[in-house]
Amino acid sequence: MDESRTILSEADRLRHEELWGREDYFQNARKPVGEDGRVMIRRMNGGAHALLAAWGFPLLDGIVGGPIEGATEPEAILDAGCGGGANLARWMDRCPDVRVTGLDFSPISVEESRRFNAEDIAAGRCEVVQGDVMQMPFADNSFDCVSAFETVYFWPDIARAFAEVKRVLKPGGTFFICNESDALDQRAIDACKLIHGMRLYKAEELQALLEQAGFDQIKLFRQPDTHYLAAIAKNLLSSKD
Repeated sequence: MDESRTILSEADRLRHEELWGREDYFQNARKPVGEDGRVMIRRMNGGAHALLAAWGFPLLDGIVGGPIEGATEPEAILDAGCGGGANLARWMDRCPDVRVTGLDFSPISVEESRRFNAEDIAAGRCEVVQGDVMQMPFADNSFDCVSAFETVYFWPDIARAFAEVKRVLKPGGTFFICNESDALDQRAIDACKLIHGMRLYKAEELQALLEQAGFDQIKLFRQPDTHYLAAIAKNLLSSKD
């Protein structure tokens, strides 16, 4: 993907700077609404989120697509909490022959994600669906991989959401979580106090939640200087086993 597509317009940049620091604006990180929510979404497509994606995607090399020879190319990928849709485009770059689906609770996010990926949607490579991770509008065993970038903080019942992820994953499928915070950095802790319904997770908490949901072969990755945290887990049994 051409990362220049994620650069904020001058108008969006000025509006973001004007709004930064306001508690009502920060709520758009959880569920974007209105025109200010659109500014937040477009900002999230680039900047710090782009840096996180650049760190996170290579962790999947040899597991889900990627440059390693012999890596398995999946048939269907779901990005849960797809936001502005940049990671859908990054998935399509990584796995060119795969159908990619985005899911988001916010109608504004769905609109922006569809706008960002309009050409691929028209070509039938991508779709974006409005829905809730607590009750996903997909059949059992639908996806080879489910990714969740910068979103599990906002899932109100994370145990139920993880159970839904497991349900829609095929046997042998991969669940990939990529967070900008490992719950040890003061900046994220301060942000968490401002954004309603946000909860940070430490590595051991994610491990325990994934185990409780029935995932296997869990691998955790941390980058201490940035506090990035990622988890890769396998669904070795179908939702009916």
